[in-house]
Amino acid sequence: MKSARSLQQLAVPVCRHHRHLPPSGRSVGIIGAGFSKGQVCVCVCSCTTPFRAHLEIRPGSDWVFVFTVCVQPRDGVERGPDLIRAAGLRDKLQGQGCAVKDYGNLAFEEFANDEPVGRVKNVRSVGSANQRLSEAVQAVKRDGHTSVMLGGDHSLAIGSIHGHSAAVGELSVVWVDAHADINTPLTSPTGNIHGQPLSYVLYELQSKIPVLPNFSWIKPCVSAKDLVYIGLRDVDPSEHHLLKLLGVKVFSMTEVDQLGVSKVMEETCDYLSARVKKPIHLSYDIDAIDPSVTPATGTPVVGGLSYREGVYISEHLSQTGLLSAVDLVEVNPLRGRTEQDVQSTVHTAVDVLLGCFGRRREGNHSPSHRVPEP
Repeated sequence: MKSARSLQQLAVPVCRHHRHLPPSGRSVGIIGAGFSKGQVCVCVCSCTTPFRAHLEIRPGSDWVFVFTVCVQPRDGVERGPDLIRAAGLRDKLQGQGCAVKDYGNLAFEEFANDEPVGRVKNVRSVGSANQRLSEAVQAVKRDGHTSVMLGGDHSLAIGSIHGHSAAVGELSVVWVDAHADINTPLTSPTGNIHGQPLSYVLYELQSKIPVLPNFSWIKPCVSAKDLVYIGLRDVDPSEHHLLKLLGVKVFSMTEVDQLGVSKVMEETCDYLSARVKKPIHLSYDIDAIDPSVTPATGTPVVGGLSYREGVYISEHLSQTGLLSAVDLVEVNPLRGRTEQDVQSTVHTAVDVLLGCFGRRREGNHSPSHRVPEP
């Protein structure tokens, strides 16, 4: 049996035999999408600001703890784009030889009365924001850049993937996340659209999506056979059923532990290269990485990728020569308990992005580099 091949062997100009090639000629277009209405906190375990518990003494009874459950937005994720920029993303990309254009932060329409539709929350806001983002990604691709969308919550993947596909055609999607985010509006246990984005863009689930306000512009654009998950470890039963039903390629944390991240990425590239090679859209939720490394995020789940594994994924995809758009989402400074928590999360996000554009931990140098003569 032949050893597994990766896209590194197949793609031009980068291959496994030229790993020292610098990222010269790579052009990056950054979009800030500070949007948070795809997610609402419904937990009672980790929300320290809106969650309250107090002790009451009631006549004729024992002491009673009274809990107030948070049902407010997890504010803070809208600050992710500016924090990632402030950590030096642009300068560091330019230092790697990339041309960088920052398109700034998108402005999103506000909806005063965005009532739920069934159980789905903030439908009008999410639909409108993603339409705006889709248009922005299309503009970045028309300008010839690799799109980098800084979120914001993961509902934004709807617009990012849609805009990418509208600009370049068929895509492969690599979804790096603790969560599958493939619930439909009718299977979602929470109604939060950041747990549903893939259901809106997959051809196979089009018939499962009800009519929703501000969503009529969305057209499915990705086939289930062109989707690969890495890092899953918190999957709803309805999502697990959908993944099996659609035959989606999944590398959960169990497979990462069993195979190692290098083998996972080799098999990912084998799988994506088995048919026609397509541009790759990397959608990366920072909660894919273990909360010991990236605690400042909205829905942390223990047992995630290590820092090294998380960065290796982006480094490997960079070497394919096919990476065409990247989402980096769910950095939320208000979810960190300390400033160190926030800084660790933000700097890890920056390192993931640098890996997407040619940074090698072994070091890089430009093709023009010369040893000075005495």
